Amino acid sequence: MASEVDICNMALALLGDVRITTLSDPNSRAAKLCNQFYAADADAVIRAYPWDCATFRASLAQLATTPAFGFDYEYQLPTDPYCLRVLQMEEKGMVFKIEGGKKLLTDESPAKILYLGRISSGDMDALLTSVLAARVAADIAFGLSNSTSLAAAMWQLYERKLDEAQTIDAQEGSADNIEAETWIDARY
Repeated sequence: MASEVDICNMALALLGDVRITTLSDPNSRAAKLCNQFYAADADAVIRAYPWDCATFRASLAQLATTPAFGFDYEYQLPTDPYCLRVLQMEEKGMVFKIEGGKKLLTDESPAKILYLGRISSGDMDALLTSVLAARVAADIAFGLSNSTSLAAAMWQLYERKLDEAQTIDAQEGSADNIEAETWIDARY
């Protein structure tokens, strides 16, 4: 399992730069840039696709407050692991809305969700690790090299790795059973 520093070193290797030993090295421009981008890039890459290794289920705690209008109930989103994106409620088709980044509003009670959560680098599978390294490389490329062409090449590499990882990740498990509700929907 790769650490944050390992993933950043993978990114630096893609850029042809030197390895770092810590993200907090004040004398290393590479370490400073990795430290600046790593956490946000990890969240963005996880939010971008329902990775198996970052998917969780939770029953939400109903809050004492209720929405001012539009929905009957308000629920607290999970913090362990921190909820990055709600994929669906227990039953597909249930209507919900996320507000304030911390609350789920719905007319359903109880509220059970499938969501993407923040995970440590050690819990990421190899494909997610590779995609994250490419994303970090894309984001720090210009800051290290002052080259827009290298930054663009790293972004293209990130997109290719993301596509490959999504294809492979999507092949795990059973396919979702999607049924059309009307004959008009069936043709789309």
